[in-house]
Amino acid sequence: MNLAPQIMEEIPVFPLRTVLFPGGPLPLRIFETRYVDMVSRCLRRDEPFGVCLIREGREIGEAATPHALGTLASIIDWEQHQDGLLGITAMGGSRFRIRDSWLAPDRLRLANVDLLPTPEPATLPDQPDDIRQLLDRILGMQSLGYHHCERQDTDAEWLSARLAEVLPLSLERKQQLLAMDDPMERLESLREMVPQLRLR
Repeated sequence: MNLAPQIMEEIPVFPLRTVLFPGGPLPLRIFETRYVDMVSRCLRRDEPFGVCLIREGREIGEAATPHALGTLASIIDWEQHQDGLLGITAMGGSRFRIRDSWLAPDRLRLANVDLLPTPEPATLPDQPDDIRQLLDRILGMQSLGYHHCERQDTDAEWLSARLAEVLPLSLERKQQLLAMDDPMERLESLREMVPQLRLR
């Protein structure tokens, strides 16, 4: 695992009532001016923004307080909806931890962040039919953007993230799973809900 610290400065942070995992899709409808401007800048500069679960506050209106741990999101598709709203699909990248943050004049939250190391690859055995069928259903959810995902059933990081995204877990529990550095630990935790998972 690469432990060298990496810092990104002044990234825009989008606090949401969702937890984005690395490699996962995030479809959004954008209407607040501060976020329309953010998306425009990210597209123009080909730069990511940060997604963090809201700790205090709401998605709209006054600026919400985010959890410190989040995930970079890169815009991979966008469209203008008939109702005039901007629709985007972003893909989760590296996890990060906020060092410090502040509000810009337009109430957009900006932050300096430390990027967290990418876990070392861990290979899993082939999964049983019911797990493969669940993955088939997940990747068939085009409205959620999963058709953009490359399937990697035997990769522990990929499988643990996809299951954490779609299983009926509280947002707080999903945030705890995102914070786990070891994907095998995440899968072990998920076995409580999916006991047929094969880890070895």
